[in-house]
Amino acid sequence: MPKLLVAIDGSEVSLSCVDHLIGMLGWLKEPAEIHLLNVQHALRHDVTSFVPGGEVKSYHHDQGIEELAAARARLDAAGIAYTIHIGVGEDIAEVVVHYAREKAIDQIVMGSHGR
Repeated sequence: MPKLLVAIDGSEVSLSCVDHLIGMLGWLKEPAEIHLLNVQHALRHDVTSFVPGGEVKSYHHDQGIEELAAARARLDAAGIAYTIHIGVGEDIAEVVVHYAREKAIDQIVMGSHGR
């Protein structure tokens, strides 16, 4: 089963990638394992030094869930199962690549620009 990763930042470009993925799944000869990844920028130390770690983690989670909402709604409407993950990091590309390697992703679907 191929593993496909869709990087979602909440932009229209990333949502068009979800639409492309939905259409692409019809071409595959076997079911695919879909992963949705949202990466939140790490907060600066001058912020995190005054905010408890649990609140920072909750903030990143809530922001990630919000940015994934439209993509999840489209996949739900199409009846496609998926796994979500919210990463945090300074370098978004690095977080995407790390997740892809960790999960042995076969293909990354993402726009050429967004936020």
